[in-house]
Amino acid sequence: MSTTATAKMTTKEIAKRLKKLCDKGDWEGAHRELYSKDAVSIEPEASGGFEKETHGLDGIIEKGKKWNDMVSEVHEIEISDPMIAGNTFAVTMRMDMTMKDKKRSDMTELCVYHVKDGKIISEQFFM
Repeated sequence: MSTTATAKMTTKEIAKRLKKLCDKGDWEGAHRELYSKDAVSIEPEASGGFEKETHGLDGIIEKGKKWNDMVSEVHEIEISDPMIAGNTFAVTMRMDMTMKDKKRSDMTELCVYHVKDGKIISEQFFM
């Protein structure tokens, strides 16, 4: 069987690709390439104008744009190597940034992703 451009990526391949795109700060590129159109994003709590849950790729992309609009400067982003278990993987993400309200923030969160049919179907963040 030959590999085609439409072959589904494995969880490991998706995890590596997500890390590569996030290392560059290409959040929207990661969403468009790796996420299911029906994906769900779950925050630790509703805050900062964000709902606890965002449903659908368009909503997740819009949430990302809203986040970017709140950030004045990114000083450093560190993404750990992914840990993979079946159709789930996790990374830690550390972001040192200055928000537009001039407050500098250094936060680390655990990001857990679930994959189905070669696409990320959910992401959940823990702080």
